[in-house]
Amino acid sequence: MKSKDFDKKFDDGESVTSLINKKHARRLNQDQKRVNVDFPQWMVDLLDKQAKRLGVTRQSVIKHFIADHLKHI
Repeated sequence: MKSKDFDKKFDDGESVTSLINKKHARRLNQDQKRVNVDFPQWMVDLLDKQAKRLGVTRQSVIKHFIADHLKHI
């Protein structure tokens, strides 16, 4: 199917889920890249405290803080 036909079906409110190959689907700009960052111990302690309070991992807290800050740049 050509993309213009797919877009028309979607724009017309038709279901297009059966036309999508979910096995190969990817979200744009979501590729992962591992980075190493050294933090002073006091920061790690505060990150762990916040993570425990929220019930999430330290990594989740760091990602959230960075993403929140980058939205305002």
